[in-house]
Amino acid sequence: MATLATAALALAAPVGQAAQAAAHGVTVAHACAAPTHKDVMACNALQVTAGTPASAHAESALTAAAAPSGYGPASLQSAYNLPSASGGSGQTVAIVDAYDDPNAESDLAVYRSQYGLSACTTAGGCFKKVDQNGGTKYPRGNSGWAEEISLDLDMVSAACPNCKILLVEASSSSMTNLGTAVNTAVRLGAKFVSNSYGGSESSSDATYDSTYFNHPGVAITVSSGDGGYGVEYPAASKYVTAVGGTSLQTASNTRGWTDTVWSGAGSGCSAYDAKPSWQKDSGCANRTVADVSAVADPNTGVAVYDTYGQGSGWMVFGGTSASSPLIAAVYALAGTPSSGSYPASFPYAHTSALNDVTSGSNGSCGGSYLCTGTTGYDGPSGLGTPNGTAAFTG
Repeated sequence: MATLATAALALAAPVGQAAQAAAHGVTVAHACAAPTHKDVMACNALQVTAGTPASAHAESALTAAAAPSGYGPASLQSAYNLPSASGGSGQTVAIVDAYDDPNAESDLAVYRSQYGLSACTTAGGCFKKVDQNGGTKYPRGNSGWAEEISLDLDMVSAACPNCKILLVEASSSSMTNLGTAVNTAVRLGAKFVSNSYGGSESSSDATYDSTYFNHPGVAITVSSGDGGYGVEYPAASKYVTAVGGTSLQTASNTRGWTDTVWSGAGSGCSAYDAKPSWQKDSGCANRTVADVSAVADPNTGVAVYDTYGQGSGWMVFGGTSASSPLIAAVYALAGTPSSGSYPASFPYAHTSALNDVTSGSNGSCGGSYLCTGTTGYDGPSGLGTPNGTAAFTG
């Protein structure tokens, strides 16, 4: 079982994670500082700072050579068989992050223009930014969280270009403020809410579950973490879809792509959260992380445009901060969840509509499925990656 100590160590190990990624061809840096206090969260975005990601070569082979490095919308839609051209119209995906990104809308416009996606603006009714209470008293800016915000907005756009986007900015990275932002997103009508952050589990998690994440009829996705084997909250919440991470590469198979477990993806047994009824694996008495997964390996990372603070324009990012908004957008493509449903349960009823991830590991757990890709369910990749939207319907 993953312990609190394991989770805390994983969060506080950016040097080790950088070295781990470097061994696979790139060097990375955490966009957000590691938490130093209980119940404070860090974003799960990893910026590629040196080296050339494998996704850069794949992307240039699939699209114009002048395209930015990292996977763009066409590659991600192809890899996960998404009906992005026809789906998502009228749906709103909410992004919950901490602090303000003053350039969020203008940076999003550059990303969408680069890839030929329709404009998504405040004036056009597609984009909306609010503070954690739904108003316009935005928090102070933060360049690391701004990178996270850009990653989230770009990934929702890549997977669901027709979706509207609601950005809710929490006043700080405390779980209380981020949770308040989740409630605001739901109150404002979002049926899909992505959360790309996490921190150590605590005895307060049951209270947070009931206060912030128990929203029947709303698909809430959460990044599983970037520190390898070990559990973060709120991915451990029984009410959310915990999203793990994979390495995504082109392949000569029928699909044209292959996913393997990303070594940095979080997984394991929750210390506090009870097992939801739809989870049937036997290795954890409590909640098991994750449920599903998508690309997160920085070496097979995604293109992101960000200019605020340390942002320099086009960059490549990985981390489960990429996979969570992607999965939230896939839920949106699948349609509005029924009233009273728990969308976290949907993939468990449609396992054949997922790409099973059967190889790779994110740490040491005695070789069990909790840290090793295997046929069927495993911790780091959950039930697998999207193959269309069928697994994300009620």
